[in-house]
Amino acid sequence: MKIKNIVATGSVCFLTLFSCTDINENIYDKYQPDSFYGTPEGANIALASVYAEIPGDFERKGVPGVGYAGADNGWYDMNCMSSDEQVIPHRNDGNWQQDFARLHKHEWLPSEFIINNTWNWLYKSVFNANLAVELLEKSNADPSKIAEAKVLRAFFYYLLIDDFGNVPFYTDNNITVDKIPQASRKEVFDFIVKELTDNVELLSVTKGGNYYGRFNKWAGYTLLAKVYLNAEVYTGEAKWTECLAACNKVSEGGFTLHSGEANDASPLKNKYYELFGDVLPDDETILPIYATLDVVSRNVYAVRSVYGPQGTKMFGLAGWNGTIVPKDFYLKYAANDIRRNQFLVGEQPGGFNYTLEVASLDNPGAAPQAGVRNVKFYPAGVQSGGGASNDFPIYRYADVILMMAECNARLGNPAAAKPFIDQIRQRAGLDALDHNPTLDDIYNERGFELNWEGHRRQDMIRFDKFLLANEFRPASPAYRKLFPIPTSALDANRGLKQNPGY
Repeated sequence: MKIKNIVATGSVCFLTLFSCTDINENIYDKYQPDSFYGTPEGANIALASVYAEIPGDFERKGVPGVGYAGADNGWYDMNCMSSDEQVIPHRNDGNWQQDFARLHKHEWLPSEFIINNTWNWLYKSVFNANLAVELLEKSNADPSKIAEAKVLRAFFYYLLIDDFGNVPFYTDNNITVDKIPQASRKEVFDFIVKELTDNVELLSVTKGGNYYGRFNKWAGYTLLAKVYLNAEVYTGEAKWTECLAACNKVSEGGFTLHSGEANDASPLKNKYYELFGDVLPDDETILPIYATLDVVSRNVYAVRSVYGPQGTKMFGLAGWNGTIVPKDFYLKYAANDIRRNQFLVGEQPGGFNYTLEVASLDNPGAAPQAGVRNVKFYPAGVQSGGGASNDFPIYRYADVILMMAECNARLGNPAAAKPFIDQIRQRAGLDALDHNPTLDDIYNERGFELNWEGHRRQDMIRFDKFLLANEFRPASPAYRKLFPIPTSALDANRGLKQNPGY
């Protein structure tokens, strides 16, 4: 049974206590703290409203895709479909809008719904985190709870600078939207690093149970490692040594790679895919998103990918015939790689045929059965045609191992990087490398291992691959490394400066 008390509590608390926090409102409401938030129960309620934003909702007040991952039209789609690993093409039978194709072709505009949706979600999350910090501090709550709220806030600001660069920055909700100052990417980076280094050691070391889906010490250090990993992109100054040190801290948590053994009982024939099921194994999973269909978010990714009738035949759910994997990404996988099992291409049982070639993303669009499909998140738990209860791995130890490989290679020690890469390859059924890994080897391995988990755009930018031409578009201009500040945000706060190029 899933134990996610704080998330379930958050769903209720968000509706009852924190319903007046829309980033588009002119005045941010405030709530006076009292001694209640100094109690363990009260502290968890204050945190729950923040945690409830991570899984989000499939739809809130008519707006779809609120949250980190699990639904349509939000953070996940904006970051994944602008990379080379997936896209939803407009279909030539009239299905699917063209927003996703514009993301993949790097043709998005400041008025784009998905970009605006992501911005609003992130700032609503910042507001809730600010409020939690205030309530907990004024109530003299346990320092570990205050630290947890601050780490959560750092997580949301990290996502903001990763996507948007220079962003509105505030830590006190007693301010109107039009007065929030815009801080530089480096200033917010420095804030994030300080918040994490000041607070991560205060977090619980508990893994699983009531800490499943929460920032414990190990998740906090993984976040710090990710921030350092991309420091050169954010500030112009590399922090590889610092990233490696944070990864070594995560290693103290006793994590290992989950089994890559064959498992005939699994739809994808390997225990590896337990990492993407209903309850994620805590040997490798560091920070999951809890999902239960129609209760806390949902996970649509396999259902959204497969053709309708084939979904019904495979797992009893009509597929949405949406997301595909571009052929260049799929073709990089070795034939004996167990991670290739997630892909469906060519003739399928029941007379379906997913073609490797996709003639068009938008005009006139792709044929109904064009494109490789992905069932990495094979529907698990409570499920329906609207999705499934698969949890989602924000951070897992395989990512940390690959970060350690990258840091060693960038620090001029590829021999030290090799054992890390080989661990990942051998779990996937591949031979160890016959040479010390290059940066391209590490980049490719990150793609093979972490596809569809929300890391690819960031990796492509860091490895200087994001702007390269692909089969659907020419090379992109440099300004596409950042998304634009949404038009609605510029209208609400005239002090904001748009990112160059938009």
